[in-house]
Amino acid sequence: MRKKRGDPSSDRESIILRGATENTNEGFITIDQHHQVIIFNKAAEKIFGYSREEVLGKDLGLILSPECEQGHKQAVSRFLDFREPKLIGHQTEFLTTRKNGERFPLSISFSVSEIEGKFYFTGIVRDLTETKALQEKIAQSERLAALGQLVAEITHEIKNPLIMIGGFARQLSRTVQDEKSQGKLKIIADEVQRLEKLILELKEVYRPQKLTFERVNVNTLLEEIYSLSKEDCKTAQITLQLETHQNPLFVEGDPGKLKQVFLNLVKNALEAMEKGGTLTIHSKRTDNQAEITITDNGPGIPLKDRDRLFTPFFTTKRRGTGLGLSVSKKIIEDHPGGTLGLDSQEGKGTIAKISLPLLREA
Repeated sequence: MRKKRGDPSSDRESIILRGATENTNEGFITIDQHHQVIIFNKAAEKIFGYSREEVLGKDLGLILSPECEQGHKQAVSRFLDFREPKLIGHQTEFLTTRKNGERFPLSISFSVSEIEGKFYFTGIVRDLTETKALQEKIAQSERLAALGQLVAEITHEIKNPLIMIGGFARQLSRTVQDEKSQGKLKIIADEVQRLEKLILELKEVYRPQKLTFERVNVNTLLEEIYSLSKEDCKTAQITLQLETHQNPLFVEGDPGKLKQVFLNLVKNALEAMEKGGTLTIHSKRTDNQAEITITDNGPGIPLKDRDRLFTPFFTTKRRGTGLGLSVSKKIIEDHPGGTLGLDSQEGKGTIAKISLPLLREA
């Protein structure tokens, strides 16, 4: 038996339904058969970036990308003409666009209701951005684990012959008198040493990091890096500056691994400034983050190379392995909430920026 209008129980159900619709975590959008939006809840505002006032009474195409709008209108038209519920009752995933132009993945499930001879279509929308990112991270971890096992097996097979080749080359160089032969043996020993370093860095990239977390004052680490680097900078006619935040910046991190990253970034900057210059190590507090920057005024990085800087084996150095930045990025990202990025302008220099979450007490 249908409830009559004005029935108290019907009004109560409507209030409950409105409250549930408004406060759900999923976007809740209802349109009429002319594609005009009549319900647009708070979650939908958050997902699409439009306010309710901008959307209610407007065509749904306002919040859809052109290809999505076309497909949606065809599906509604097909249902109204032939009662073919192609998408209704099913969950569909596709890409669309927020108000700010950002593309993002979402899932939507449709339902239809008929009231007084008119049809209303409701979509329950979920933003899949975080879900897809997590899935990609899991897939990447699985790929890295498999690759790490392969690298471990290969490096094990290569390491012992390399040690023998290097050892024999050094022994021969002590007995051979011919200058030309001496030069060749030195090249062999140097190349073996380079390959040994490459193998070590390969392990750092592809095997899971074993980090030992403790309470670390970033400023203290940077002071140590300054002390370790100032003589090399002086030799290269580079002015080294240290500018740390006036208060301690405590983070949870592995001090040894963080020092490895800071040293590698300082070394990269030093090697980039072949004609001298200024290298600045700086720390500051930004909201709840410790932000560390290492800035050089060297030649900068060409635009064509910037997207590949963290790609394993890519290097702009004559004798680099191309793994230093990959290792550094992995170490920082293995610190929860940590990020590492590079900003460079050709002819002006490069800024390496690291962000790490501050401990609550800081």
